[in-house]
Amino acid sequence: MKDNFISDPLFPECPIRNVLARVCSKWSLVVLYTLDKAGVPIRYKDIEKQNPDITQKMLVQTLRALETDGLILRQAYAETPPRVEYSLTERGKSLMPILHQLFGWAYSHLHDITAAREQRHMA
Repeated sequence: MKDNFISDPLFPECPIRNVLARVCSKWSLVVLYTLDKAGVPIRYKDIEKQNPDITQKMLVQTLRALETDGLILRQAYAETPPRVEYSLTERGKSLMPILHQLFGWAYSHLHDITAAREQRHMA
């Protein structure tokens, strides 16, 4: 099995679970949203500044995984100092309407879900 294949213990060979595990990870969603919001290629430091709670290691791993999956493009420029910019690919852009629906659903149900959690903890 390839190193970049995420395995689900119950369904280790399911390609749908594999793709969703990568795309729907906490940090993948954050990075995709950040790049989409920017609308133009942005630098690593800009992604990092907009998401201060992600560690450098996790941001690098997430960017590499999204690039491997063809969802983002990493463009390196031979300048001094070196400049690297990230942007959504066409595949990444095609995913964004679906993610915007998910984000909208989460936002519109946030209070109900929070209340249900609090009620559960009180029981």
